[in-house]
Amino acid sequence: QVQLVESGGGLVQAGGSLRLSCAASRLTFSTYAMGWFRQAPGKEREFVATVTRNPGITYYADSVKGRFTVSRDNAKNTVFLQMNNLKPEDTAVYYCAAAPSGYSGSNSALYNYWGQGTQVTVSS
Repeated sequence: QVQLVESGGGLVQAGGSLRLSCAASRLTFSTYAMGWFRQAPGKEREFVATVTRNPGITYYADSVKGRFTVSRDNAKNTVFLQMNNLKPEDTAVYYCAAAPSGYSGSNSALYNYWGQGTQVTVSS
Protein backbone atom coordinates (compact mmCIF):
# COMPACT_ATOMS: atom_id res chain seq x y z
CA GLN A 1 0.00 0.00 0.00
CA VAL A 2 1.34 3.42 -0.99
CA GLN A 3 2.31 5.64 1.92
CA LEU A 4 2.96 9.38 1.95
CA VAL A 5 4.16 10.85 5.24
CA GLU A 6 4.48 14.60 5.71
CA SER A 7 6.66 16.27 8.30
CA GLY A 8 8.09 19.68 9.11
CA GLY A 9 4.97 21.59 10.09
CA GLY A 10 4.78 23.76 13.16
CA LEU A 11 4.18 27.20 14.59
CA VAL A 12 6.08 30.14 13.10
CA GLN A 13 5.78 33.91 13.20
CA ALA A 14 4.76 35.88 10.15
CA GLY A 15 7.74 36.40 7.88
CA GLY A 16 9.34 33.16 8.98
CA SER A 17 10.11 29.98 7.07
CA LEU A 18 9.32 26.29 7.23
CA ARG A 19 10.36 23.35 5.10
CA LEU A 20 7.88 20.54 4.67
CA SER A 21 8.93 17.06 3.60
CA CYS A 22 6.87 14.20 2.24
CA ALA A 23 8.43 10.75 2.23
CA ALA A 24 6.88 8.25 -0.15
CA SER A 25 7.05 4.48 0.01
CA ARG A 26 5.72 1.50 -1.92
CA LEU A 27 5.58 3.31 -5.23
CA THR A 28 7.91 4.02 -8.11
CA PHE A 29 8.40 7.58 -6.98
CA SER A 30 10.11 8.93 -10.08
CA THR A 31 7.09 8.09 -12.23
CA TYR A 32 4.66 10.18 -10.15
CA ALA A 33 3.91 13.86 -10.27
CA MET A 34 3.84 15.19 -6.70
CA GLY A 35 1.61 17.96 -5.43
CA TRP A 36 1.06 19.99 -2.28
CA PHE A 37 -2.38 21.10 -1.18
CA ARG A 38 -3.66 22.81 1.95
CA GLN A 39 -6.90 23.15 3.85
CA ALA A 40 -7.68 25.89 6.33
CA PRO A 41 -10.48 25.53 8.90
CA GLY A 42 -13.87 26.00 7.26
CA LYS A 43 -12.39 26.20 3.77
CA GLU A 44 -12.07 23.89 0.79
CA ARG A 45 -8.81 22.11 0.10
CA GLU A 46 -6.75 24.20 -2.31
CA PHE A 47 -3.83 23.63 -4.62
CA VAL A 48 -0.46 24.99 -3.52
CA ALA A 49 2.23 23.60 -5.83
CA THR A 50 3.22 20.65 -7.94
CA VAL A 51 6.35 19.19 -9.51
CA THR A 52 6.22 16.94 -12.56
CA ARG A 53 7.89 13.55 -12.69
CA ASN A 54 10.46 14.53 -15.30
CA PRO A 55 12.16 16.87 -15.73
CA GLY A 56 10.68 18.29 -12.57
CA ILE A 57 8.78 21.31 -13.88
CA THR A 58 7.05 23.24 -11.11
CA TYR A 59 3.72 25.05 -10.92
CA TYR A 60 2.37 27.26 -8.14
CA ALA A 61 -0.82 28.83 -6.96
CA ASP A 62 -0.73 32.60 -7.39
CA SER A 63 -1.05 33.07 -3.63
CA VAL A 64 2.31 31.39 -2.95
CA LYS A 65 4.27 32.21 -6.11
CA GLY A 66 7.59 33.80 -5.25
CA ARG A 67 7.44 32.64 -1.62
CA PHE A 68 7.17 28.83 -1.85
CA THR A 69 9.43 26.41 -3.71
CA VAL A 70 8.59 22.79 -4.45
CA SER A 71 11.33 20.28 -5.23
CA ARG A 72 11.89 16.56 -5.28
CA ASP A 73 14.69 14.11 -4.60
CA ASN A 74 13.96 10.95 -6.53
CA ALA A 75 16.88 9.12 -4.91
CA LYS A 76 15.25 9.64 -1.50
CA ASN A 77 11.61 9.29 -2.62
CA THR A 78 10.91 12.66 -1.06
CA VAL A 79 9.23 15.88 -2.12
CA PHE A 80 9.80 19.17 -0.33
CA LEU A 81 7.98 22.45 0.08
CA GLN A 82 10.15 25.35 1.16
CA MET A 83 7.93 28.11 2.51
CA ASN A 84 9.40 31.57 3.02
CA ASN A 85 7.88 34.87 4.10
CA LEU A 86 4.95 33.04 5.66
CA LYS A 87 1.73 34.91 6.28
CA PRO A 88 -1.12 34.22 8.72
CA GLU A 89 -3.32 33.28 5.76
CA ASP A 90 -0.93 30.39 5.03
CA THR A 91 -2.19 28.69 8.20
CA ALA A 92 -3.62 25.32 7.20
CA VAL A 93 -3.09 21.59 7.19
CA TYR A 94 -0.71 20.83 4.33
CA TYR A 95 -1.02 17.60 2.37
CA CYS A 96 1.20 16.00 -0.20
CA ALA A 97 -0.32 13.93 -2.98
CA ALA A 98 0.84 11.69 -5.80
CA ALA A 99 -0.55 11.42 -9.32
CA PRO A 100 0.46 8.15 -10.99
CA SER A 101 -0.77 9.26 -14.36
CA GLY A 102 1.85 11.96 -14.39
CA TYR A 103 -0.84 14.61 -14.06
CA SER A 104 0.61 17.75 -12.57
CA GLY A 105 -2.27 20.20 -12.42
CA SER A 106 -4.33 21.68 -9.62
CA ASN A 107 -7.30 19.28 -9.69
CA SER A 108 -7.11 17.36 -6.42
CA ALA A 109 -9.45 14.66 -7.75
CA LEU A 110 -6.73 13.50 -10.14
CA TYR A 111 -4.23 12.77 -7.37
CA ASN A 112 -4.62 9.15 -6.30
CA TYR A 113 -2.63 9.03 -3.07
CA TRP A 114 -2.58 11.42 -0.11
CA GLY A 115 -0.64 11.85 3.09
CA GLN A 116 -2.21 12.47 6.49
CA GLY A 117 -1.26 16.13 6.54
CA THR A 118 0.92 18.35 8.70
CA GLN A 119 -0.27 21.48 10.51
CA VAL A 120 1.28 24.84 9.68
CA THR A 121 0.32 27.77 11.91
CA VAL A 122 1.55 31.28 11.21
CA SER A 123 1.07 33.84 13.96
CA SER A 124 0.80 37.55 13.28
